[in-house]
Amino acid sequence: MAGLMLAAAAHGAPSVYPTGVTRYDPQKAWNGYVVFSGADRKTRLIDMNGNEVRRWDYPGFPTVLLDPALAGGARGRVLVQLAATEKPHPLASPGNGLDNQAIGELDWDGKVVWRWGDAAPDGAARQHHDLRRLPNGNTLVLVNKPHPVAGFDVPVVIDDAVYEITPNGEIAWRWLASEHLEEFGFTAEQLALVRATKNPDYLHVNNLSVLGPNRWFDAGDARFHPDNLMIDARNANFIAIIAKASGKVVWRLGPGLPPIDPKAGQHVPRPVDQFVGQHDAHLIPAGLPGAGNLLVFDNQGAA
Repeated sequence: MAGLMLAAAAHGAPSVYPTGVTRYDPQKAWNGYVVFSGADRKTRLIDMNGNEVRRWDYPGFPTVLLDPALAGGARGRVLVQLAATEKPHPLASPGNGLDNQAIGELDWDGKVVWRWGDAAPDGAARQHHDLRRLPNGNTLVLVNKPHPVAGFDVPVVIDDAVYEITPNGEIAWRWLASEHLEEFGFTAEQLALVRATKNPDYLHVNNLSVLGPNRWFDAGDARFHPDNLMIDARNANFIAIIAKASGKVVWRLGPGLPPIDPKAGQHVPRPVDQFVGQHDAHLIPAGLPGAGNLLVFDNQGAA
């Protein structure tokens, strides 16, 4: 028996792995705090050494730590998902928000000070991937709306929508992706493939950002108005700017990109010739290196 145990130990995988903060160089790191939602569906605020500063017993998708200027001066406010639907939608999955009943704002002590979702158009918030508090006190919410869309082969499309919600829970502005299919830059052949897809989550928009002040608008390009919104569609490989005033797509990168030049290698600058399954597209804010440039995470794959 002892021999068998020794053999297993010799050939088995390690049973101990590094946990917590494994490297922290204060001279190279931006020294602050990190807020994240864990697999246990709780939200934590930790310092750079991994010490838990605060815990909230709700998950975020993602959790948003509010600037006090956007929370009436209150510190430690977070936006999270408050409740799951009692009966999940048939198309619900961990990545599409269809099982989300309500979102809300918590104070530092975990008290719910604002909630939205029960009176949403579909009876549930169905928020996913992003939400933002605006300077006017309203909240931008990226949601999924399952419904039939004319021309699609699938009976129900998981449509991406953006709602601007007032503190009283009313929708002050709305945008629905399927109403702008002709503006996303698809060729006629590509658009036919989009409508024929067997995947109801045909775009899978995975981020929503507000442009904010930027050098392009300051130089006279109205497409980059600070109030305009940027989204990216993981499944369709494009990034787009939506004009807040009209809802129209006024700028985009993709879905059609120049062919990859094998001679270009990793040399920069060079034309953007590929991104796949991208996430978190946003303009670098004023005051930071590269301000006004587009920063995006390229997954280089479908996930």
